[in-house]
Amino acid sequence: MATPGERHDFDLFIIGGGVNGCGIARDAAGRGLRTGLAEMGDIGGATSSASTKLFHGGLRYLEYWEVRLVRESLMERTRLLKAMPHISWPMRFVLPLHQEMRFEGNTPTSRLLSTVMPWMKGRRPAWLIRLGLAIYDRLGDRGPLPGTTSLSLPGTPEGAGLKPGFTRAFEYSDAWVQDARLTVLNARDAEARGATILPRTRVTGAERSAEGWSITLSDGRQVTARLLVNAAGPWVGEILHDTLRLNTRENVRLVRGSHIVTRRLFDHDKCYFFQGTDGRIIFAIPYEDDFTLIGTTDVDHPDPDQRPEASEEEIAYLIRFANDYLARPIGRQDVVWTYSGVRPLYDDGAASASAATRDYVLKLEEGAAPLLSVFGGKITTYRRLAEHAMQKIAPALGERDAPWTAGVPLPGGDFPVEETAQRIAALCQTYPFLGMKQARRMFRHYGTEAAQILGDATRWEDLGTDFGAGLSEAELRWLMSREYARTAEDVLWRRTKLGLRLDAAQVAALEDWMARAT
Repeated sequence: MATPGERHDFDLFIIGGGVNGCGIARDAAGRGLRTGLAEMGDIGGATSSASTKLFHGGLRYLEYWEVRLVRESLMERTRLLKAMPHISWPMRFVLPLHQEMRFEGNTPTSRLLSTVMPWMKGRRPAWLIRLGLAIYDRLGDRGPLPGTTSLSLPGTPEGAGLKPGFTRAFEYSDAWVQDARLTVLNARDAEARGATILPRTRVTGAERSAEGWSITLSDGRQVTARLLVNAAGPWVGEILHDTLRLNTRENVRLVRGSHIVTRRLFDHDKCYFFQGTDGRIIFAIPYEDDFTLIGTTDVDHPDPDQRPEASEEEIAYLIRFANDYLARPIGRQDVVWTYSGVRPLYDDGAASASAATRDYVLKLEEGAAPLLSVFGGKITTYRRLAEHAMQKIAPALGERDAPWTAGVPLPGGDFPVEETAQRIAALCQTYPFLGMKQARRMFRHYGTEAAQILGDATRWEDLGTDFGAGLSEAELRWLMSREYARTAEDVLWRRTKLGLRLDAAQVAALEDWMARAT
């Protein structure tokens, strides 16, 4: 006898191939649900490839008393480090102290402090930062990450990167992640567990009935599903109002975060956490060995269909902000690349633009054709968001397996994090023609799967066409056949960051090769 779900192509169908959509697809497929996902562009091609690349708890959210959000993020940080040690790794953060550090906006902490200590006049004192860091250290399981320490800057590499006036800092732990690769690996794992992943496929319409959902795709196909998940990120409101034609007040406030990349600005592998006199913060992060990533801004973005790009005002702001701290000032001529992403912040029509809106919200419309909409979220909590989504929709889809993703490795991450260095050394020993720098890049991208790409090659020429900067035909074929890459932009700015190293002629040659190979 057929079950009700067998009348449909899918148990659930997901709109949106960002980290939240791909995380839900992976979780659902691993529980035995017939899962489909459509992404109108490249997998992870929007917000999920344009973050500040950090797994972090959100230290500054403590000023908004967002203890639950910070704790959940910190717990996830440790789980994710264990599950993807090839694309994420621990990082120490140096927070220099100065007298003009201030709160951002009218936070609960600033209101309390101004009441009991009115002479502070909105300043963020060092003792309060240390208290916040002590709470940060204890809210979640730190795992392999060391706790907060105080740092005397003079005579240290950390101090050498800063102006001489900075003498004290706090140093604490968070983690780095390759965000676009995180998203693609979730999609790959979902597909390996039975999900159907459809990149570059737009959902042009969806009709609900007593039988479920009938979904029209941009390639002309129609599929059916018992339940629909709207995980379209910045387009979640557009899907609700335009594609599904629903009358709802739930929407998102779109905020653009822009970043600049310069040549390497300091000689150590730690990140700086800079606090501004306007209450905002930025990071200066070691990036791709030879560069420094600086960001982010926080600017309203009017339209999800408008490509996010860093304005000259944003670039100038980040340069001025960084120059308040850096020993070697930078100018516009030092910026070698910029990128921007649009963060969707939940707005129910009454929410303020506070840190509270940075949390994710899941809204379920029950009935014969249930609809789950995902508002907000950040990369650190994507896995937990997927678990919460499955809890929400479980009654509509029937009993399924228990949560399973915590600590389960993503493709290439099936090794202990403490073995990373020796694994890289072993890869270099097996393929000596790579050299240590290239072996490290390959392992940091592909982990234990790097050997599958390299195969039985004994020299560089065995890997086929050399596109420059260590990108071989063998790697490119892997990205196209296994990781959904279709354009040079997919390869150079999302699956890798080799766009920082290839010149225009090399990019053109790559584009031509991919066009002929497609």
